[in-house]
Amino acid sequence: MMGVMTTQQPLPLAPAGAVLIGDAAALVVDDDGGRVFIRGELTFVWDAGDDLGRRLAAVQLVRIKAARAMAVATAFGVTTVTLWRWRKELDATGAQGLAQDKRGPKGPSRLTPAVVADIRGRRRGGASLRAIAAAVGVSTFSVRRALSEPTPEPATPTEEPQPGPKADLPVLPAPADRWGERAAARWGQLTHADPMFAPAARVPLAGLLLAIPALQATGLLPCATTVFGCLRNGFYGLDTVLVEGVLRALAGEPRAEGATRIDPVALGRVLGLDRAPEVKTIRRKITALAATGRADELLAAMAATHVARLDATNPHLLAVFYVDGHVRAYQGGRKVAKTHLSRLKFPAPATVETWISDAAGDPVLVVMAEPGASLAMELRRLLPDLRRAVGDDRRVLVGFDRGGWSPTLFAHMDAEGFDVLTWRKGFAENLDPDLFTDLTYTDETGRSHQWRVADTTVDLLVDNEQVFTMRQVSLIVANNKAGRETRGQDSTRQIHILTTRADLPVEQVIYKMGSRWRQENYFRYARMHFDLDSHDAYATTDDDPARLVPNPAKKKAHKQVLAARARYDRALAATDAALLQAVSPPPGQSVLITNADHDTITADLRAARADLDTAQAAHRGVPARLPLGQVNPGQQVLDVQTKLISHAIRIAAFNTATALARAIRVHTGYARANHEAHALVRQALTGSGDIDPGDGVLTVRLDPLPTGRATAAIAQLCEHLTATQTRYPGTNLLLRYEVKTRP
Repeated sequence: MMGVMTTQQPLPLAPAGAVLIGDAAALVVDDDGGRVFIRGELTFVWDAGDDLGRRLAAVQLVRIKAARAMAVATAFGVTTVTLWRWRKELDATGAQGLAQDKRGPKGPSRLTPAVVADIRGRRRGGASLRAIAAAVGVSTFSVRRALSEPTPEPATPTEEPQPGPKADLPVLPAPADRWGERAAARWGQLTHADPMFAPAARVPLAGLLLAIPALQATGLLPCATTVFGCLRNGFYGLDTVLVEGVLRALAGEPRAEGATRIDPVALGRVLGLDRAPEVKTIRRKITALAATGRADELLAAMAATHVARLDATNPHLLAVFYVDGHVRAYQGGRKVAKTHLSRLKFPAPATVETWISDAAGDPVLVVMAEPGASLAMELRRLLPDLRRAVGDDRRVLVGFDRGGWSPTLFAHMDAEGFDVLTWRKGFAENLDPDLFTDLTYTDETGRSHQWRVADTTVDLLVDNEQVFTMRQVSLIVANNKAGRETRGQDSTRQIHILTTRADLPVEQVIYKMGSRWRQENYFRYARMHFDLDSHDAYATTDDDPARLVPNPAKKKAHKQVLAARARYDRALAATDAALLQAVSPPPGQSVLITNADHDTITADLRAARADLDTAQAAHRGVPARLPLGQVNPGQQVLDVQTKLISHAIRIAAFNTATALARAIRVHTGYARANHEAHALVRQALTGSGDIDPGDGVLTVRLDPLPTGRATAAIAQLCEHLTATQTRYPGTNLLLRYEVKTRP
């Protein structure tokens, strides 16, 4: 007998004995302290006697709108006026203002040992109590108390205290007063405000300071100083604007508008300022840099720094540079040229960028492609920039996909000292299966690859006269979808890799060609986490009206030629069939074909031939290219300089995150580093912690992460970053990283 399914009762979201605060929150108070749950998740915790934590939890419940003020006040046993006063104190003086009110004097005692000694000396000299009080600046009661207290004994010498975590750091104190500098900046009397860190505990986004050593290695700051010099006088200097942009991108808000979603005071503490710049300030500073027209010089300088760093630390990453185009779609209302979008499978308004990455897929350089330019054309244009980045005459292997296919380009690159690595494009005869052998290769991560390969050469025709010989490495792989439909699911096909490197082992040729997908991984990751395709400026300028572009009429004329040729082919086939029938009478009969009969049979063919000649003549008469002003008047191009500066900041942010993830894989024992390094980096960068400046050292003491293994990995990362002896930009403070131990 089938039973009837009953509705399952909902699981309780608050522990037993909790006091409900509205519909979402619950409060538990016991001898150990208090805890607040929001929809079943533990959100706030404080120990017994911790009035600061208790009051902060009450205020935050109202701030995040988890419950109404009346319900919170009732649950915490206070009035709404008291809750309102706590919130005002938090806004005015920070979390420290919520500490338990003390009776009596609100500040430290003025009767320091030096003041007490001064009072007693004046009294021995015969001064009155009132005169002593006026001279010292205390009341006569304090003078009497100082005279009645015993003389303090000198402190006995003890061992010098060892540096360690301080327990008396103020919790989120009010930011340092920088109004004097801001006033000077408003009058143009301040070049820039220097970073000044104040001791603070539980600072949000303190984990962003982990990025500083890797950010310094990208060369963004020194290269920008070399190229731009400095910004005009103001509170926020060049280094501050760039560091803020990188840290904001690492915090998940790469666009300037994202500054509205980050607490400016919290980010300001990380920058060493009272608050971070707002959106309008960020845009104004970036626009000022873009107005110089030197963004391409900044990227070129960063590329040279990147190559020099790899040459000194990881020379194997200079073994190959990958080049690929990236299409950035445009959804605005301006008249922008259309480009084919491979992700959307149709043409749309867009701009094209050409990116250069190193062997690990880290971006090195980006340039804006000329409108309508192919990857082959961009490769030829980029060779001088790539040579300047390399800095010497060494041969460089350049890898790219089939979009750069051009035998003429291959010969040119070889003559200029560049080696080619690309896929063969177009139809190619299959090689003899006997030429293939099995090959096994183990990469740097320990993964094993097995291929069936053949190593041959191929001659390519250049300019219809010369022949350029290249090495061809062929692979047998599973067939594509169309091939499986016609030849079976187990069918295979041959693909071919072309290169001019004859000394490179076969397995290295295959692996380096396959590693080009690391650049595609960068595009995908940057779109997800750094808004790669965003439009950082919507300003446009008129495109060059004299620039020659393909004539649309030429394409239409070509279609007419193809249609006329198809009609001619059909007429020719029909005429041949009619003539064959006419000259093939039944057996025993004779036939006589006159000129009139022949003309009748071939009439359609002659008409089709005339139409074809007319279409071909019309096609030859149409110019292949016309000035843009005639084809598409009023076409515009998007602002380039602002986008390139934004790309420089995002390149620095991505390379910073990648360097931290690589450090986790190499310098920590994190078991899941190969799969979760980037996720762990993002979690650590947005974590909280303490900032403790002093004695030429800026100590960053991070709060533990949710899991023990993640906390241990970040602790090992902190040891590695501390060993780099990096100074915070614009200061003499050496960065020292620590992780708090769990109680």
